[in-house]
Amino acid sequence: MSDFQVLDDYLDEAYTGQERLSSADLQRGAVAADLPATALTRIDALPEGEYAQDEASEALRVLDV
Repeated sequence: MSDFQVLDDYLDEAYTGQERLSSADLQRGAVAADLPATALTRIDALPEGEYAQDEASEALRVLDV
């Protein structure tokens, strides 16, 4: 499974019942979900702020990590 598929699956779960999440919330959730190191690196590189699911997905795809 590609990193992007892992991240998309994680975001689907993280945003269940949530409209927006902070980058810190996404980082904590990713660690708790035991995502692969390469996926964690992308999430750790997200700029600070709040994201809707589509914004987070796009930001994770364009990061240069």
